[in-house]
Amino acid sequence: MNYETIKDYAEDSFIERKSEFIGYIKPVTTNDEAVAFIEEIRAKHRKATHNVYAYILRDGNISRYSDDGEPQGTAGVPVYEVIKKENLTDVCVVVTRYFGGILLGGGGLVRAYSHAAKIAVDAAERMKMCSCYKVSFSVDYTLYGKINYILPEFEIKLLDTEFADNVRLTLLVRSEQFDAMAEKLKDTSNGAVILSKGTELFENFA
Repeated sequence: MNYETIKDYAEDSFIERKSEFIGYIKPVTTNDEAVAFIEEIRAKHRKATHNVYAYILRDGNISRYSDDGEPQGTAGVPVYEVIKKENLTDVCVVVTRYFGGILLGGGGLVRAYSHAAKIAVDAAERMKMCSCYKVSFSVDYTLYGKINYILPEFEIKLLDTEFADNVRLTLLVRSEQFDAMAEKLKDTSNGAVILSKGTELFENFA
């Protein structure tokens, strides 16, 4: 259920035998978002020879790619394979090519489009999205030190700590660790800690 994606838009470029290749990547979650990004890059590079793309979405397990006029299998598929090899989802990659007058051949095109996709991926900040629960609970001040000592044993992200009549903590905990954390808190507090567990969500634990 956990998956990897990117945080934000990124790009990079290189020259191969006078042809310029520009790789773009953006996080997308729907087919419409992917298409909108592709059209955005096309509009930006109306005079480009090709605007090749590939994208993979979690929702509906959708994956699509296009050679955009390059010889079949030399552009869209290599871009798609880079995304797949990098274990990314909910991303769209567009590679723009300005032809420099020198033919690269089938193998050269595959290498160039693969490289353009890879440098775009490498330019982006990756996120490891993990299934987790939002958890809230209150403890009195005598227990707070013990609880604070225990929590780092688990993969959590502390969201908020409120100090009032008692201490109220709000955090995210990886789904597979919730039961173990709940049991440890119960044992440590002799049942005084009562957890309020939210619905499952996905958060970056990179």
